[in-house]
Amino acid sequence: MLRSYLDFLSSKPRLKCVVSMLLFLGAVGSVRCVYAQQNRGRQGAANSARQNGSPNAGEVHILPVQGNISMLVGAGGNITVQAGDEGILLVDSGVAAMSDKVLEVIRPLSRRPLVYIINTDDRLDHIGGNENLGKEGRPVPTDSQRYAVTDRVAASHAYIIAFQTVLDRMSAPTGQASAIPQEAWPNDTYSVPQKNLYFNGEAVEIFHQPATTDGNSIVLFRRSDVISAGDIFDPAEYPIIDVKSGGSIQGVLDGLNRLKEMVIPADHQEGGTLIIPGHGRLSDAADLAVYQQMVTIVRDRLKDMIKRGMTIEQVKAAQPTRDYDPIYGSTTGSWTTDMFIEAAYKSLSGKQQTSQSHGAN
Repeated sequence: MLRSYLDFLSSKPRLKCVVSMLLFLGAVGSVRCVYAQQNRGRQGAANSARQNGSPNAGEVHILPVQGNISMLVGAGGNITVQAGDEGILLVDSGVAAMSDKVLEVIRPLSRRPLVYIINTDDRLDHIGGNENLGKEGRPVPTDSQRYAVTDRVAASHAYIIAFQTVLDRMSAPTGQASAIPQEAWPNDTYSVPQKNLYFNGEAVEIFHQPATTDGNSIVLFRRSDVISAGDIFDPAEYPIIDVKSGGSIQGVLDGLNRLKEMVIPADHQEGGTLIIPGHGRLSDAADLAVYQQMVTIVRDRLKDMIKRGMTIEQVKAAQPTRDYDPIYGSTTGSWTTDMFIEAAYKSLSGKQQTSQSHGAN
């Protein structure tokens, strides 16, 4: 056997083959190792930047979606952009610190200025740029609003559309000062189930859908077949439920179910209607279905625990989200898994008032 082995090694072609194969396998292993380390580094940096409110380290990027709709990322929350001959419409405005870069990206998209900003809720990563972007906007005489043409031209400010409760929270009671400048407040609110626009040759439908708060809006661009979902749908983390502002896990689930009725998938549940979430990646019906199932299962688990009389401490100890935590959970940052469980528990157990009284003390 030893002689055969030595004879094999003495064969130069065979020896070269063996050496080459070993070198190849070593190179592949090195590449995989480096790639894994780089990927972990990118994920860590992304998580850190997300928590600091700057998802792309101070850069914004625009992604064409379909029709005349694009998705702008890196400004806090995702911003939906519709651009055409009549001007520019934005869904949400990101954080204030990124307004200049947002303007730099959207200006080349149309010869007309920014006309509309639609706020899907009142979180700062969705309304922070209202003031800076709004004052750069100009209403157009061809829009479908109820105001007189002279009033539109004199306004010299983009229309900021939101559900009425968003304005109520951004403003302040009579005699008190608001923490948010008046120029950032919605100047065109609605308090009915649906508000419609026709802009850039496309029907734009704005639906009121209480979910993470009582003032969420869903925006459907009918011709482009794109939905801007706001924080109702976030494929990157658990829904951010603001119980004090009327949010609930059941409301989120109702919103997700409504979205499922609105989206129409293409082949094998991929493509078709595209969804721009409040944060995270561009999505379709398949992504929405996975998220909706997760929220449904967590809701059912919490309802069962509440029915059995478990306290919030016992529920947290039981880890009802354990199998989903690697995908959506977090132990640090502004929205942790424990915070989600507590908010969902309170919204299901009817203990919102207790939470409010603690907040006031």
